[in-house]
Amino acid sequence: MADPKGFLTTGREIAETRPVGERVKDWNEVYVTGSLLPIISKQAGRCMDCGIPFCHNGCPLGNLIPEWNDYAYREDWKAASERLHATNNFPEFTGRLCPAPCESACVLGINQPAVTIKNVEVSIIDKAWGSGDVTPQPPERLSGKTVAVIGSGPAGLAAAQQLTRAGHTVAVFERADRIGGLLRYGIPEFKMEKSHINRRIEQMRAEGTKFRTEVEIGKDIDAAKLRRRYDAVVIAAGATVSRDLPVLGRELNGVHFAMEYLPLANKVQEGDLTVSPITAEGKHVVVIGGGDTGADCVGTAHRQGALSVTQLEIMPRPGEDRNTNQPWPTFPMLYKVTSAHEEGGERVYSVSTTHFEGDEDGNVQALHLVEVEFKDGKLEQKPGTERKIPAQLVTLAMGFTGTDQSNGLVQQFGLELDARGNVARDADYATNVGGVFVAGDAGRGQSLIVWAIAEGRSAARGVDRFLTGASALPAPIRPTDRALTV
Repeated sequence: MADPKGFLTTGREIAETRPVGERVKDWNEVYVTGSLLPIISKQAGRCMDCGIPFCHNGCPLGNLIPEWNDYAYREDWKAASERLHATNNFPEFTGRLCPAPCESACVLGINQPAVTIKNVEVSIIDKAWGSGDVTPQPPERLSGKTVAVIGSGPAGLAAAQQLTRAGHTVAVFERADRIGGLLRYGIPEFKMEKSHINRRIEQMRAEGTKFRTEVEIGKDIDAAKLRRRYDAVVIAAGATVSRDLPVLGRELNGVHFAMEYLPLANKVQEGDLTVSPITAEGKHVVVIGGGDTGADCVGTAHRQGALSVTQLEIMPRPGEDRNTNQPWPTFPMLYKVTSAHEEGGERVYSVSTTHFEGDEDGNVQALHLVEVEFKDGKLEQKPGTERKIPAQLVTLAMGFTGTDQSNGLVQQFGLELDARGNVARDADYATNVGGVFVAGDAGRGQSLIVWAIAEGRSAARGVDRFLTGASALPAPIRPTDRALTV
């Protein structure tokens, strides 16, 4: 145990963020560099080393949280990194991007602020990179088997790294121009600088993983050719079809999906563009959708110089405390203020967009909305609450509906879908097509980054068993598992 009295003597303290006026002028990460290390050992000491650590089940990866908390408390950073990597290939991603369901399941959280597990995690891995403790782990010998991984998001990268380390020859195919999937082009730079992805890719290259960018399976290479070339295939293409808003005026210029808007801003930071073709500069911006992607749009609009930013959510504002129907240790829906929300803008709840209004040139100028309320379990409009707000840029951030089927990937492989439109799979993540597996959002539907990495690791085990008849790779979860998270 770290500090037997730590949870009694030490209060919760989180990472320090840079002043709003400073950070909205650049795209660097919002946290003060090095602000965690002076406090993190004491924060790790708040861990109670519970007899039954519910944080293990709160995290789909099954992270060994009390163990690396203890090492962090003792400032044994190398050992902490080893325990962290035992269950998670990319803790620098999850430590920055995961909503931390582990903290919702923390036993201390029953009656006190939970342990800052996420801050401890990112401190350990950043320290490990800085100390040179993260090194390539190439296999001792090759199996002679080949695997193609379709998609380079967290699920695809996790599967690829596990299979490479198991001795298989792995190639990752990505239709974009850079590796990373939504990590690369869906997550703004201020939330996670892309240098974190780049150094992991270099580690994986050194281990033997091959990467093929600007290759779309189903268009550039058909499924039959891929299956002939490789002994197994892992589909980790994500759930990239954005949920649309079919209302009057949807076709107006200036109404875009979030995933049309955010990647262009990232391309500016990569140096591919000088100015984004879709910019918030000098505009009234409306973001439809109250989740994390919506918050990413809000923060991006601030940095581009928006005149105003309004975020709309159809559901009522969540409470700041758990509802009785979301008891500990489940992951509750709570009112959350992200770094983007700290930077300004207005959040409007319980409203629905009725239509968009444009000018004579076909550009959106206003958004009409109405308040809604639940009646008999259904959302209904409240008469007399209609109004309009100015909008010269609208981003639709209402989630994703499934895997892209427009490129022929699903059809060419002959994949069966489940009732929700995701690629169906069995307990080993195998599809109905022999030698073809699926991991991450493509099989699960839109979910959290921790689920993606966990599924990539688990699918790798299934592939390894298929290729060799057995596997020593860990399998954190089954496809039907839900743990304690959403």
